[in-house]
Amino acid sequence: MTEQAMTQPQRLLLVHAHPDDETITTGGTIAHYVRAGVDVTVLTCSLGEEGEVIGDTWADLVVDRADQLGGYRILELHRALAALGCNPPRFLGGAGRWRDSGMAGTPAALKPRAFVNADRQEALGALVSVIRELRPQVVVGYDPEGGYGHPDHQQVHSLVTEAVEICGTDAHPQAGAPWEVAKFYWTVTGHEQLHAGLRAIADIPDGWRMPVDGELPSVAEEMITTSIDVRGVLDAKTDALRAHATQVTVAPSGTEYALSNDIVQPILLDEQYVLVRGALGSDGAGRENDLFAGVLDCVPNH
Repeated sequence: MTEQAMTQPQRLLLVHAHPDDETITTGGTIAHYVRAGVDVTVLTCSLGEEGEVIGDTWADLVVDRADQLGGYRILELHRALAALGCNPPRFLGGAGRWRDSGMAGTPAALKPRAFVNADRQEALGALVSVIRELRPQVVVGYDPEGGYGHPDHQQVHSLVTEAVEICGTDAHPQAGAPWEVAKFYWTVTGHEQLHAGLRAIADIPDGWRMPVDGELPSVAEEMITTSIDVRGVLDAKTDALRAHATQVTVAPSGTEYALSNDIVQPILLDEQYVLVRGALGSDGAGRENDLFAGVLDCVPNH
């Protein structure tokens, strides 16, 4: 019997592009599985240096002034993950190895250290090394569009997809012993869930606005394979959102938030996924309710 075939602690790895992505899209999932006894790690691929800043307190940290936002966002990420109960953050290639590439079409993507310009084999080897070190049964990344089309999110999709495919082979032998990932998911938001959340918004803070149709990313409901009920951990997710104060404002209601664009978004009660590798374990209603469903060789580590 191989080591991987023996019963092992459940381990979950989520790969994200920038600090705050982990909380916005998967914060409830992180808190849910931490409380269930799963060993959860977030791997972040850049520091979000090109982001805008909400408010005046840290406004001079932006790229065209002090260019110190990335360092501050490391602190925010630590605080957010602590609120979720998660392990401290890991950074692909080490903190600061690759830089935020900025939104599509901006000059930030021309910088040599921009994540979109990363040497493919170096970045892939670094990611394979982390997977083989941590040995997660489940890995979460992005869909091909990267959610909302950010080049760094699309780069994460490409790298994680290939890394999951090759980390169980003899590729990149310097990155450690092979490890086969049992299940690989994309984090997504279903169209119906998003619009139900928007319809439930009763009061919008001054200066915020509702999104126009199609302005927030969502996918067709038939794509979704898995839905994690995060109602029991919304307190942790909301605290983690507040920790990313340069990027996120939580409404006084505690049920909505906005980024620097002041477009209101609901804090959803379920976080949704598309299974793209591994066997689907149904909850009887056509969707999984557990990322580890069907992974029989691992148990929570209480």
